[in-house]
Amino acid sequence: MGRVVIVLMLLTGVIAGAAIYYLQVYAYYEEVSYAPDAVQLTSRTTGMAEPIEVADFAAIDAASSPLRYRACFQTSFSQAALSESYVIVQNAEPRIAPGWFDCFDAAQIGADLDNDAIVFLGTENIQYGIDRVVAIYPDGRGFVWHQINPCGEVVFDGNRPPEDCPPIPESQN
Repeated sequence: MGRVVIVLMLLTGVIAGAAIYYLQVYAYYEEVSYAPDAVQLTSRTTGMAEPIEVADFAAIDAASSPLRYRACFQTSFSQAALSESYVIVQNAEPRIAPGWFDCFDAAQIGADLDNDAIVFLGTENIQYGIDRVVAIYPDGRGFVWHQINPCGEVVFDGNRPPEDCPPIPESQN
């Protein structure tokens, strides 16, 4: 009888582990359809996000977290031209994508941020405290992800936002 109980406990653990893995890696993600404004960069002059032309766009997102957005694309714009017109972000850190979304390699992108890729502010506060950032390589490859901004770090820790942060939307109070 003891062996049956042990086997049932192990089987339950394996099934629960497989379910948790599936939910984290596959279940909540959805493909994002291409739209003409799919990739935007924030202008240095206006402070507004402006769409740029892209090709070979692929993206995923999940409603379960604002940080799950990832995208890959190709653009014909040079880094030099983009650097003159759009806001550059320092200290960006790409987030790991599920293994099946193979166009987005966060480890490689992160390693390349010091040498090849330049990160631009896509859309500030796409959701309160979350910025969309865009990394672009010299060959035109581009990658997009969401990251917590300084206002979000403070508010998500349960503190009041600093004076230079936008007000918290009523739905998040």
